[in-house]
This record gives sequence, structure tokens and C-alpha cells, in this order.
Amino acid sequence: MEYLIGVVLGAGTCVFARLTGFDRERVFYPMLLVFIATYYIAFAVMGRSVQALTTESLVAGLFLAVAVVGFKKNLWFVVAALAGHGVFDFFHHLFIENPGVPVWWPGFCLGFDVLASGVLAALLMRRSGFARTLTSRN
Repeated sequence: MEYLIGVVLGAGTCVFARLTGFDRERVFYPMLLVFIATYYIAFAVMGRSVQALTTESLVAGLFLAVAVVGFKKNLWFVVAALAGHGVFDFFHHLFIENPGVPVWWPGFCLGFDVLASGVLAALLMRRSGFARTLTSRN
């Protein structure tokens, strides 16, 4: 159920961004990645684990760096990082012990992140004329 809720909330967020024009700004999806990456820090604080806080901060820092590079250089880095974060969520518990993470969070976040990654990829392909290029080759 958490996967479905993540996908639905991710779709709702992306549709809202599209309807309001938020996604026309280059910064929208990189900031979404920044926001997503900091949740595990909050969970570490909730779980009162200094070890988890330290580790989660380092991992979040990597995603923040990719968000900046993606914003400044190429949004495809953000597509990869959003999808990568979703996969990371699924395997997170194998690498980092964070007592504050709700049991449903990895599935929820996987659904949200992968959906947002796919939407951004579709927007980038559409903006670049990718579909027209494929059609004209056939």
C-alpha cells in the first residue's frame, strides 16, 4: 500500500507543479531532490541516533551535491539522482541503521522518487524534441 500511496502522491505533486507552472523553473526538481534527501536526517533526529544523523547527513550531502550539479549543468543528473534515491530507499536498511525511519517509508519514497524521476525525464525529452527526432527517423 505504501508504494501506491507514494506513486499517487508523487503524481499529485508533479501534476500540481505542471498546473501551477512550478516545473517550468529549472530549480523545481533539483529542490525536490534536496527536500527528499533531507528526510532521513529528520528520521535520525527523531530516533535520537547520533551515528545515524552523521551517516544520513553525509549521504544527504551527496544527493545535495548532485542536485546542485544537475541544476547548474544538466538536469539528467537530477533524473538519475531521484531514481537512485528511490532505489537507495529500498536498500537503505541494509546499510544504515536509523531507528527513526518508519517501516512504511522505504516503499513510499521509492514510489514517489521513481515517479518524479520518470516525469522529469519525460519533460526533458519533450523539451528537447526527443519524440519528434524519433518520429522523423522512422
